[in-house]
Amino acid sequence: MSETLSAKAARRIALAAQGFAEPRPTEAGRRHLLKTVARLGLLQIDSVNVVSRTHYLPLFSRLGAYPRQLLEAVAWGPKPDLFEYWMHEASLAPHAVQPLMRWRMEDAAEGVGVWKGVARFLRSHEDFINRALDEIARRGPISASELEIGAKGAGGWWGWSEGKRALECLFWTGQLTTATRRGTFERVYGLPDKIHPKAVREAPTPDRASAQRQLIRIAARAQGVATEPDLRDYFRMPPADSKARLAELVEAGELTPVKVEGWDRPAYLDPEARRPRKIEARALLSPFDNLIWFRERTERIFGMRLRLEIYTPAHKRTHGYYVLPFLEGEALTARVDLKAERKAGVLVVQAAHAEPDASPETAPALAAELRLMAGWLGLSDVRVEPKGDLAPALSHALDR
Repeated sequence: MSETLSAKAARRIALAAQGFAEPRPTEAGRRHLLKTVARLGLLQIDSVNVVSRTHYLPLFSRLGAYPRQLLEAVAWGPKPDLFEYWMHEASLAPHAVQPLMRWRMEDAAEGVGVWKGVARFLRSHEDFINRALDEIARRGPISASELEIGAKGAGGWWGWSEGKRALECLFWTGQLTTATRRGTFERVYGLPDKIHPKAVREAPTPDRASAQRQLIRIAARAQGVATEPDLRDYFRMPPADSKARLAELVEAGELTPVKVEGWDRPAYLDPEARRPRKIEARALLSPFDNLIWFRERTERIFGMRLRLEIYTPAHKRTHGYYVLPFLEGEALTARVDLKAERKAGVLVVQAAHAEPDASPETAPALAAELRLMAGWLGLSDVRVEPKGDLAPALSHALDR
């Protein structure tokens, strides 16, 4: 007989797995940051900077006002602890994950599934590709704009130049890696043998099934309790592979099938998952935060229908351009459309909406978190625009 979990118990397990059952450290340092990334498995990267680039935000949500330069050092410094690859979209992860992604690099080189265009480009531009690799070997890490071969004008694939397409294909197949980021977040490409630590370079390549089982284990640990699509989405695994690996882990007793009240799919529990009786968290969540990035799971666990409206025309948006849900205790009680006006030194709440679980304490709690975020971003004030049903109470709480 499968164990049955209440919806509340499953929510608490999920929050604890994501690091929200622990108090924030008084002063977060490198150790806290790396421990958090290891717990999460990876951080999604996104270039949108209307508040802060998203990879900084999950750490703020869990650690509070940590020094942002710490993440830059461990991700893109001289001796990084993280590497960059296409995992859950473009992502950062601990070096130990790199060998586990080599099957995807092989898929990209061979044109398996969604990678057909990558393999086709590499085959049709073989001479150009070799010249690009030779240039990087000779010059060291360079950005696409610094590549001295290829057409510079915009072309296909998001308007990328021929050189950019070549370097990205080489990145996806693992022949190049990110050496660092510059300026407006421009990727600088280098040879893996010159960038990755010796331990990574010499790590044996696991077979596809072994690597995927380990990725499912990481996803299960990071989610606590999850459905097969939840686990699959974490590292964007092919459905057939995900289902096969999950069955193998269940057979081995490494994941426990459970039923969750109100869930319409079978669920799987990490046997080592914490089961707290109460969660007392308070956090603003990036729309790309690991806790909520899979919208189906977010709605199932929290009852919030979350949609990214960046690409929706302004007059058709329901909640705003860059909306961050607010985690209060065990519930998502509000959502705010934020914008950092850096020249003015103001964090602007362009809209504030309450959720069904909001209470009279929501506005003061949210106000405190907004003040903390503003200070962390180097902004001196928070301003609330009169839009959304929570805006008046939030404005009043900030005035107090």
